[in-house]
Amino acid sequence: MIIAVNTRLNKETQPEGYKDLIFVLLEHLTKKNPQHQFLFISDSPFDEKIRLGENVLPVITGPKTSNSLGMQYWFNYKIPSVLRKYKADVFISMEGICSARTKVPQCLLISDLRFLQSPQLLKRSQTGFFNKFTSAFLAKAKSIATVSEYAKEIIAGRFAIPAEKITVIKPGIDEIFKPLDWKEKEIIREKYTGGKAYFLCSGDDHENKNLINLLKAFSFFKKRQKSNMLLLIAGNTDTIFKKELNSYKYRDEVKLLESLEKEDLAKIMAAAYTLFYPAIYSDLVLSPLQAMQCAVPVVASDTGAIHSVCGNAAIYFDPGDHKDMAEKIMLVFKDENKTAELIKAGHTLVSEFQPHTSAELLMQCICKALNK
Repeated sequence: MIIAVNTRLNKETQPEGYKDLIFVLLEHLTKKNPQHQFLFISDSPFDEKIRLGENVLPVITGPKTSNSLGMQYWFNYKIPSVLRKYKADVFISMEGICSARTKVPQCLLISDLRFLQSPQLLKRSQTGFFNKFTSAFLAKAKSIATVSEYAKEIIAGRFAIPAEKITVIKPGIDEIFKPLDWKEKEIIREKYTGGKAYFLCSGDDHENKNLINLLKAFSFFKKRQKSNMLLLIAGNTDTIFKKELNSYKYRDEVKLLESLEKEDLAKIMAAAYTLFYPAIYSDLVLSPLQAMQCAVPVVASDTGAIHSVCGNAAIYFDPGDHKDMAEKIMLVFKDENKTAELIKAGHTLVSEFQPHTSAELLMQCICKALNK
């Protein structure tokens, strides 16, 4: 069987970390199914760090674009051409977009419902594109996959899709995210914070990180606790936030870590006191799961799929209330028993989020698209 996969992942319409997640999933999928040929279709050359198996043929076809017209052209003309040329049996789209001009069965993965739930986090043109075409994409797809039961319920209810057509594929967490021993943590803290303990904020694009409320919560915490705890923010931020940070009272106790390699992020996360996840909206919930796999407690927004995914393995706050954020982070800071409970619950939870299991579920979804 020839399985074609769209690996052209638009950073503007997908959550931070999504690309790494997808390629971990595809690595396991291709390894577990050596009898099948896989076509990885992209609009630009693959990163040298991405490991492609012997049964993977990379296919590069332009143009490289992120606007809605360009995406429609790429999916409706370039993709059908590639599928015909290589006689693909099935096509998997990893960014919620189907090709309208091919008869090849399609498996559609939808990982982000911000266009429905929090449209302010996307450009107006992107929100308009997905609002206009998602119903047609779902109707065209022979099978549908999504990343949580929460997202499945929204898709089934909003678009009247039969629940049996939708497969929930829990994101498999890369094994690089793992606990560190005491000595290793000390080395990381010395490197990044001069040996001081720190909270970490990681994951999602800068608009969704809710960073201004995060700074307010950190101020509240500092005033109440008189602690030398630092705040590290991993990931890229915009000039507006950096300007705000320059005038922030505790700016010397906040560090921005931009353009981190995944290996560095994993170590920084494993050495954190707590992961702080104040996202305005999230379907993927990747960073909290990574932190749990690192045996780090999680304090997160009670919004989107976060609560339904993390259950009792996190403490929750209202993302619009910085005082609530601060109160919850202080709870973890002061209560060692609660911290231990969160770490234990997180360890149990992430056992369900393994890449090999995700790959098996995706293969089932592929077979469903082929009626096998």
